[in-house]
Amino acid sequence: MNPPLTSRQRLLLALLTFDAFLLGLLELFFLPLRLDGIVLPKAGDAPLPVTVVLAVITTPLLVRTTAKVVRPSFSVIPLLVWVLVVLGMGATGPGGDLVLIQDWRALLLIGGGALPGALALGGGLGRAKGAGSG
Repeated sequence: MNPPLTSRQRLLLALLTFDAFLLGLLELFFLPLRLDGIVLPKAGDAPLPVTVVLAVITTPLLVRTTAKVVRPSFSVIPLLVWVLVVLGMGATGPGGDLVLIQDWRALLLIGGGALPGALALGGGLGRAKGAGSG
């Protein structure tokens, strides 16, 4: 049986969960960026899903950090928050608008964030279970 979380651990968990929420929103809203000369330089109007790279890096980082500073069993929370934000806000965005674009970039974002995060989660839980049984 694990002892209850300290106030410091609760605060860190809340901050990491809020980070996952904000990153999910930013990655979702900036996914449609294109090289069209409006926000980014003009280069043939090609899509540039730079937020997928951000998701690939930050989602497993949030999971591993939560496992390290809070507890491995709580490391699923940032991943769940990120997935719920991307899917929830993507399907039923502000005012009922569909924010998650309907092409390959959406699949890349969901896979690029959820898969590395799930791998980090499984690795962290496996190490915690191995350390607890040994």
